[in-house]
Amino acid sequence: METELQGQEKTGFTIDGSGCIKAVVGKIKATALNLAKKTKEVGQDDPRRIIHSLKVGLALTLVSFFYYVRPLYNGFGSSGMWAVMTVVVVFEFTVGATLGKSMNRCFATLLAGALGVGVNHLGDLVGDKGEPIILGLFVFLLAAASTYTRFFPHVKVRYDYGVVIFILTFSLVSISGYRVGQIVELAHQRLSTILLGGAICIIISIFVCPVWAGQDLHNLVATNLDLLSNFLEGFGSEYFGVSRDGNSTMGSKKVKSFINGYKGVLNARSTEESLANFAWWEPGHGSFLFCHPWKQYLEIGGLTRQCAYHIEALSAYLNSEIQAPLEFQRKIQEPCMKMSLESGKVLKELALAIKTFAQPSSVDEHIQSSKRAVDELKTVLKAVSRKEDDLFKMIPSLTVSSILTDIVKCGEKIDESVHELSRQARFKNAIVGTVSPDKR
Repeated sequence: METELQGQEKTGFTIDGSGCIKAVVGKIKATALNLAKKTKEVGQDDPRRIIHSLKVGLALTLVSFFYYVRPLYNGFGSSGMWAVMTVVVVFEFTVGATLGKSMNRCFATLLAGALGVGVNHLGDLVGDKGEPIILGLFVFLLAAASTYTRFFPHVKVRYDYGVVIFILTFSLVSISGYRVGQIVELAHQRLSTILLGGAICIIISIFVCPVWAGQDLHNLVATNLDLLSNFLEGFGSEYFGVSRDGNSTMGSKKVKSFINGYKGVLNARSTEESLANFAWWEPGHGSFLFCHPWKQYLEIGGLTRQCAYHIEALSAYLNSEIQAPLEFQRKIQEPCMKMSLESGKVLKELALAIKTFAQPSSVDEHIQSSKRAVDELKTVLKAVSRKEDDLFKMIPSLTVSSILTDIVKCGEKIDESVHELSRQARFKNAIVGTVSPDKR
């Protein structure tokens, strides 16, 4: 043994137990710190997440009294577990999502439970031999028909969860009723606990620090317009400033600060559609009255994305190594910068109008200014085309001017869509330069 230890000392291989423990402790500490950092970041990104977590805990605590309190347990028995399951499944981040799931679950359970009891009663009438056949036939027909309706786009968007619960509940009630004698009492207990669980979720979601999907959709559409406007207001200075003398301007700093902001707009479609669906379930609140035109937000969002795709193509030319002749760029610089700047102002005004629930005030002025810039650009290009023989070198700048022209047209379409939203949602009149929605 002594010889082996001496051999280990000679070769340098020693067993350092304290070193291993320190390494493990250090790794655990680093993991814990990293987890704490991520937890803090999630809460800082949206403090409403912390409140939502507390609301879910409160709801689960309330429904747990179905087990903790003896009188409630005697009334509902083990069916109280369905209330717990309901809270876990239907309590979502926004009021609309919670309402949608709760109402889908409650109505589907009510309808499926009633049909299940009815089918079991019909099976009792045909006798023991015919009962399994009747139950199996109805399970097959209703399950197949319900599953097929899930392929309908409208059902898929708003009632898919309810259809799934209908299939599940009907199958459970009809099949369990074949072996359980007190099927009516069982169905009543489960329905009652599900209704109570859903009601608790709805009450807490609406009255305790509510998160409205409609408000989030409203803010998202306005923010996306703002992101595009920030890019456009600084693009001209950045593009022509670099190509002219290589120096940055104040406008270029603004572009660089928001150079990637438009990318979030490109991927906002699924979020907008989900929020619009959830908002449909929400009752009137604040400035969002009953039958608020949520579909119009989706139209504005689609037009905003079209504009963002043009901006994505435009951004590729900011750092392009291929530049048109300096003399040609100077000729188109003024109209192009004006088109970019005025289009940015159009989107900025429209974003502000949406945020403040006011009709756009001075958008027409900026639109007309951008149109005049387009006409000026056409005049310049006609004059240049007569004198220049080698137009190939001008392709980059010609492409930029063409994209800016398309952006001007997108701005007009977005303006029309926002005016339609202001008309349908009855936005208040702007104090200065009010534009009547009937003008459109």
